[in-house]
Amino acid sequence: MPRMLDVSDAVRAEIGDEEADRLLAGENAPGSYDCTSCRTPGDSEQERTSTVLFVGDETAVLAFAHAGCLPSQVVQVTEEQLQGAVRSIGGTGTDMAAGGAPHRAVPEQAVLGVTSGLVLIEGELHPALVVEPTAPIVRPGSTGAGDDFLPLLIEQGFMPVTELASVPPVLHGWSVLVAVGQLHAVLQPGAGGGQPVAWWQAHQPLQVTDSWRSAANKHQQVLMFAAPVGSIGRQPREDLLREALDKAAAGGKLVAAALPLAGT
Repeated sequence: MPRMLDVSDAVRAEIGDEEADRLLAGENAPGSYDCTSCRTPGDSEQERTSTVLFVGDETAVLAFAHAGCLPSQVVQVTEEQLQGAVRSIGGTGTDMAAGGAPHRAVPEQAVLGVTSGLVLIEGELHPALVVEPTAPIVRPGSTGAGDDFLPLLIEQGFMPVTELASVPPVLHGWSVLVAVGQLHAVLQPGAGGGQPVAWWQAHQPLQVTDSWRSAANKHQQVLMFAAPVGSIGRQPREDLLREALDKAAAGGKLVAAALPLAGT
């Protein structure tokens, strides 16, 4: 079966015509894979699949994504991020480093960092997820070097936040999946009104605190805040997280929505 692969000119230029032709012929391409964007399974024999090349200083990792999630492209990352991906277990990708046999890896760098915490709004504690990418997010198909993370979310219905003074409006169709006290995914509406799909999915389910889960069960929703790379950081305490959120909001670098709770 021929692979339904898309190899962009930029990826071809990096990996060479010979390797690109082998991929298109199905010699090095996987049949099934985990999408490097949404983390759900894909099949390059059944659906259009993009080749995404993550390039560090000395290493490159070729990963695969649903064409509807990401276009075929080259993504520049730090060598440290890329080596972390190569060491990670499971996943779908091919290490293109010179001098070594290809092996499987999923880049962890071009994904979303998610922090859970309680946020005090109008005198009440609300469960929150703070989402910050580890690299700039460029609009699919764009060749620019900007960061389109917030505009893309605003187009999905998230609202700009200038201060954390009130609970953001509910974004219907989206939800947060929590099961057995663990955070599994943020779901978004499927194409054409179909089944919800994972916008973000934990590589391994994330444990949440009892107080966070109790607040989520009470409100039956989770507040999701999102900011561009470098705006929030990994804060060790909730007071520092709130401080970073307030600063991002004041700087016009925060969007938010209330997402219904799926699960318990």
